[in-house]
Amino acid sequence: MGAYRIGIDVGGTHTDAVLLDQNNRVLSETKSSTTVDVATGIYQAMHEVITNSDVSREDIGYAMLGTTHCTNAIVERKGLNNIAVVRIGAPATLAVKPLVGVPDELRIALGKYVYLVRGGHEFDGREIVSLDEAHLYQIAEEVKGHVDSIAITSVFSPVSRDHEERARNIFNEVLGDEVAISLSSEIGSVGLLERENATILNASVVNVAKTAADGFINALKNEGIEAKVFFGQNDGTLMSVDYAVKYPIFTVACGPTNSLRGASYLGDLSDAIVVDVGGTTSDVGVLINSFPRESSLEVEIGGARTNFRMPDLVSIGLGGGTIVRIQEDGEFTIGPDSVGYHLPEKALIFGGDTLTTTDVAVALGKVELGDPSKVAHLDKGLLTRVYLKIVELVEEAVDKMKTSAEPIPVILVGGGSILLPTELKGASQVIRPEHSGVANAIGSAISQVSGQIEKIYLFDEIGREDALEWAKAEAKGEAINAGADPDSLVIVDIEDVPLAYLPGGATRVRVKAAGELSQ
Repeated sequence: MGAYRIGIDVGGTHTDAVLLDQNNRVLSETKSSTTVDVATGIYQAMHEVITNSDVSREDIGYAMLGTTHCTNAIVERKGLNNIAVVRIGAPATLAVKPLVGVPDELRIALGKYVYLVRGGHEFDGREIVSLDEAHLYQIAEEVKGHVDSIAITSVFSPVSRDHEERARNIFNEVLGDEVAISLSSEIGSVGLLERENATILNASVVNVAKTAADGFINALKNEGIEAKVFFGQNDGTLMSVDYAVKYPIFTVACGPTNSLRGASYLGDLSDAIVVDVGGTTSDVGVLINSFPRESSLEVEIGGARTNFRMPDLVSIGLGGGTIVRIQEDGEFTIGPDSVGYHLPEKALIFGGDTLTTTDVAVALGKVELGDPSKVAHLDKGLLTRVYLKIVELVEEAVDKMKTSAEPIPVILVGGGSILLPTELKGASQVIRPEHSGVANAIGSAISQVSGQIEKIYLFDEIGREDALEWAKAEAKGEAINAGADPDSLVIVDIEDVPLAYLPGGATRVRVKAAGELSQ
């Protein structure tokens, strides 16, 4: 099998593809429009990037896909699984039902089969009440033939996953292996409702992930490529197809994180702020040791509050296709709406009728693109004010992400990054590296594989050192399951937070391990 890699990233506007050699040098790159069915855009980008290079198909050993399939399915409520929601936590948690605070249409789509079962654990691992197995058998018979995915959440399962695992075994026994089962202890962190929501959303997009994976594998086969396939995940690392179909929720933010990883590689910086300018929005994130800084807050997806690993990002409604409106009195507004992938027909420089941020940059001579004579009549003084405002919006977002007043390097990537200047307030330097337009696809192609665990340990009982060693071993095990080479694993992130409100030296421990792809 060859050592060359294809990286593909599906964005809202463009599907980008790159082909890298074994030293991660870019051999060919392409941008094609994202299509309504997504798969066609992937086929086109892949075919182009291979055709444009002189690489034989046998030399391509790896293919990585960063996709928005699952996010879009949740936001648009399309193609979701028929799911059952099982919470093990009666009688303790009856006051707050599952799917509380989730938008009505999502609750209607996902809340047809909701069950509360006796069981669950205390924060220290003791059973609240024993698990009601008879009830679980009854539920399994009831949902047979009606659901194809089950979300199981038990109280304090990050401490003890016994009840969740027993429930899974019962459902497998009655329903067989065809029904996908998501366990909250494998997905979210401490905090019952947010962890439950993350698990429900995960269960709801299993089919979407399967379809995306099959489509990608078939696209490769049609091109005559026998490659190992990986998906990008939220923390900027990869996971195998099997892992991605089991945990599809971990793909929802892989676009921005791929851009951050690609920016780190292209700019040769491990600590920096990255501004990824797309067609519709700009994402601003922070690199720490070459990986995206993670958010410590709950994250809303499609209106549901969740708590699993997500990058810390600020998104602003500013991209290459953002619409600029100028009033009679010389006042103006920038966005937040955009012409998106219609830029080549809508923008003034391409003969369209809509003034966009790209037109402003071309009229001021900042960018060479399209037909500058079509914007020559515009008032330069006014456009200069608009341009300064565009830059200010980006500087504000960069400032929000900084943790100190010290200047820090800024890396500009994404197709729309050509709009921005090479000096920004608060930046020690501004780099727009070569191939920056496809940084996201490069990020997906060069990624490592990771595993992460988060658990509560009682340090009074087992001691801090032993607890951390166990956690590291578990995180490495997760990374190996996801497709990492055991010999290359390193611990890239470790944190322990004492839970002062719990006795016994209770501490939440989170560990992440990452390594190279196993050959």
